[in-house]
Amino acid sequence: MEQPLPRPIAEGFPGKVAMVTGGATGLGRAICLEFARLGCDVAFCYVNLPGRDVSEQALLTETTISSFGVRVHAARCDVRDPVAVDRFVIDTRTRLGGLHFLVNNAGIAHDGALWRMSDESWREVMETNVTGAFNCIRAVAPHLRHQHYGKIVSVSAHQASRPGFGVANYAASKAALEGLTRAAAMELGSANINVNAVAPGFIRTERMAMLPQEVAERAQRHSVLGRLAEPKEVAQVISFLCSDAARHVTGQTLVVDGGLSLE
Repeated sequence: MEQPLPRPIAEGFPGKVAMVTGGATGLGRAICLEFARLGCDVAFCYVNLPGRDVSEQALLTETTISSFGVRVHAARCDVRDPVAVDRFVIDTRTRLGGLHFLVNNAGIAHDGALWRMSDESWREVMETNVTGAFNCIRAVAPHLRHQHYGKIVSVSAHQASRPGFGVANYAASKAALEGLTRAAAMELGSANINVNAVAPGFIRTERMAMLPQEVAERAQRHSVLGRLAEPKEVAQVISFLCSDAARHVTGQTLVVDGGLSLE
């Protein structure tokens, strides 16, 4: 007996569900708000970080998303834990009624010269930035394949191809993430699932504010546009890759670095 074909997914964003990892703060928060602005219900996860009570910021993000008149599901979830990821995906589908977009935004950095880098610093960055994205893609793939529709976007970084000093673990993780993006696009394309990545340069977020002032000034000088990116500008590129306008784009990494990579 032939399996019935899945119901066609309507065009546009309203009524669809976006899942964003690391969505409480910074770029992740901007991505959540962009999807909410477009009419999507939004699920986002977060973890508390050393010295930061992210749960308070998560509540503010949740409240802001709700103000757009869409539904929201927020939960703590460590993307390194496949069991927690599976639970977050199940809860998202149960609470919001489906899942259409996944944005792998969760990521960390532990910078330092590679000859002084600890095993823990290497392992934590790789497990969060690469294995975490893999866990999420693997968890959503069966559902997206079943409905024959889905968009996955992972947040890479310009350091994947232009690493500076002291970012061996971070650069390696983002290069691996871009390889994962291409592989997933190959495997999921026949199910009408687009898989892409964005590679931002420096973004004006809380993390950027914690870096030395000379780092921001140098990044601004080397940008062809002469400025840093605002989180919203990167979020809008991500929403484009999830839009019907980008339905023929897959397996690509879209650089959003203000021309930093042109030098």
